[in-house]
Amino acid sequence: MQKTILLLFLVFQNLLWSQSFELVPLGVYGGGDESNLSAYLIGEPGRNEFLSLDAGTIRAGIRVALAQKTFDTTEETVLKSYIKGYFISHGHLDHVAGLIINSPDDSKKNIYAFDDLIDLFKKHYFTNGTWSNFANEGDGPILNKYRYISLEKGRKQPIENTALSVEPFELSHGEYSKSAAVFVENSQGDVVLYLGDTGADRIEKSEKLALLWQRAAALIQSKKLKAVMIEVSFPNSQPETALYGHLTPRLLQEELQSLENLAGKGSLSQFKIIVTHLKPGGNQIELIKGELEANNELGVDYHFPKQGERLLL
Repeated sequence: MQKTILLLFLVFQNLLWSQSFELVPLGVYGGGDESNLSAYLIGEPGRNEFLSLDAGTIRAGIRVALAQKTFDTTEETVLKSYIKGYFISHGHLDHVAGLIINSPDDSKKNIYAFDDLIDLFKKHYFTNGTWSNFANEGDGPILNKYRYISLEKGRKQPIENTALSVEPFELSHGEYSKSAAVFVENSQGDVVLYLGDTGADRIEKSEKLALLWQRAAALIQSKKLKAVMIEVSFPNSQPETALYGHLTPRLLQEELQSLENLAGKGSLSQFKIIVTHLKPGGNQIELIKGELEANNELGVDYHFPKQGERLLL
């Protein structure tokens, strides 16, 4: 029995170290369930040094991960020690609520974001009117727990206390909101692309995704891009006039076709697309999944992450 357990452990360790990234979703939905909102821990396998990609749900997601034995430690250790920083794509509550609510119990770390998002934190979240100021700038008293790190479009930024770096790009997310994406790079030069909420270029009358796909296509051609994490919030029945800066399966497939046009025919066959920000309600999630799979002409490998379950990339 002990030999079997040891063998299984060694097999798992070999699998772990053969992968480029470890991804642990703390929340996967785009609203509708405050205990399961957009937040994904990403890091190199086995190091327990994670950047949180958005932070809609933190503590509830950690508890699920612990219950599923994804982490073999305490809730406090994951929150204070494993999470080394937060990348925040935009200021909607389903992407920041977990960070704000858990700030009194968190440890010192950085918040990485574009300047307009940092300004939003200063004016609306970490203020005496809505909360306390746990950051290093803004209204006094300043508690100085979090440090704002301003990102610049297309400029690589190291993530402190990890071997990761991020390269940010702007996204278009409806008429009244901006959003952001980051290429997350590990110590070996492998990359995962994470997008916050985004509309399609055709609907947004934008070229934000077209610019992002140019960078992604080069990484696909060099075999460095391991996965794209991108939202699909609504089924195809949602009117294009009522998307509010989000994607449907049809629009995602349009955008992926644009990416393949740049990367080369067949380049997305079995390529990992991790679908985020599904909005629950009725049978909507099942409908979205069915529409994606039924019209998968590019042959991509769709993944639908589950809260607390580790995914190796």
